[in-house]
Amino acid sequence: MNDLKNNDKRKGDSFCTLILNTLDDNKVIIIRIVVGLIFLSEGIQKFLFPGTLGTGRFRKIGFGHPELWADFTAVFEIVCSLFIIAGLFSRIFSFPLLIIMVTAFVTTKWPILVNKGIWAMAHEYRTDFAMTLLLVYLLISGSGNLSVDSLLKRRLKT
Repeated sequence: MNDLKNNDKRKGDSFCTLILNTLDDNKVIIIRIVVGLIFLSEGIQKFLFPGTLGTGRFRKIGFGHPELWADFTAVFEIVCSLFIIAGLFSRIFSFPLLIIMVTAFVTTKWPILVNKGIWAMAHEYRTDFAMTLLLVYLLISGSGNLSVDSLLKRRLKT
């Protein structure tokens, strides 16, 4: 019975280790701030300018229930960005933002590729491409030393 309890504890420890494990690097904070502030800004703007960046944009793209999806996306962008800026569970909160980026590519950039060609799409996709790669970097590296994740990891070790 004790072996089962110890095994469950090890599984929990390995999950925490996986999530909190991070590069031993202070510079990751720069990537977290860039990603976090851009997504925070985009999420807030969906509420400030619903006709062009929120509901109106989602309606133009062809989403059913554009009010729901615009608000849902905006809230996710805001919440995830705050966690990423703090460096708390950055791996977990990078994933929904990555899904948003893939959805943005499929709904807005793919049609440009099909209708106007590679160079028009490359021009329109440059910021999205950079943000997608930065999110992948955070998924791989974690939050870095200057983060809540790193603080929690140090506390769990003691």
